[in-house]
Amino acid sequence: MTNLSFKLLPREFYEPSAAEVAPLLLGHFLLRQTSQGICGGEIVETEAYLTDDPACHAYRRETTRNKAMWGKPGRAYVYQIYGAYFCVNAVCRPHGVAEAVLVRAVRPTFGVDILRAHRVVAKERDLTNGPGKLCAAMQIDRALDEVDLCDTASPLWIARNPQQAGFVKTVGPLVTTTRIGITQAADWPLRFYLDRDEWVSRRLRRAR
Repeated sequence: MTNLSFKLLPREFYEPSAAEVAPLLLGHFLLRQTSQGICGGEIVETEAYLTDDPACHAYRRETTRNKAMWGKPGRAYVYQIYGAYFCVNAVCRPHGVAEAVLVRAVRPTFGVDILRAHRVVAKERDLTNGPGKLCAAMQIDRALDEVDLCDTASPLWIARNPQQAGFVKTVGPLVTTTRIGITQAADWPLRFYLDRDEWVSRRLRRAR
């Protein structure tokens, strides 16, 4: 399948708050163009990080690390964690307002052999069921920071799933709960996932 087979989400999709965009991304495709072909799949878990959010990387000021968050919407913000793993975000809000949606998990649908070659696992559900895992499998690193998710010439983009509504209905319901792995604003309900998809990273019993 070529990039001409996909219609990318338009830039205006990312102009609202990350809190609005995060649940709307569920069911659409995160896709990576590699030398071996296209790989990726449906987004099944996201987290929103907001401009007034103490857990947001851009909460205090613009830095070299978070520069992408301050740019125009529809670009990637990629950062490193634990000195070894990467996380990918979709930047939201107009230029100068720093918000982003972290993609926490995807269902491996396209280029599964490519994903498996990049990340060897015993169980397929462990291939992309976490932000660091999916970035390893899709070869997403800081070199992709600030790339345009709305441009088919980019190595990374988010494409519209024409069956998104049906997909969400099939593997839903959509669950809203608190975010994972943070200490500040840990009680804010800004994590969203599709409850019956096996690639969700973690389900909480007391989800709202």
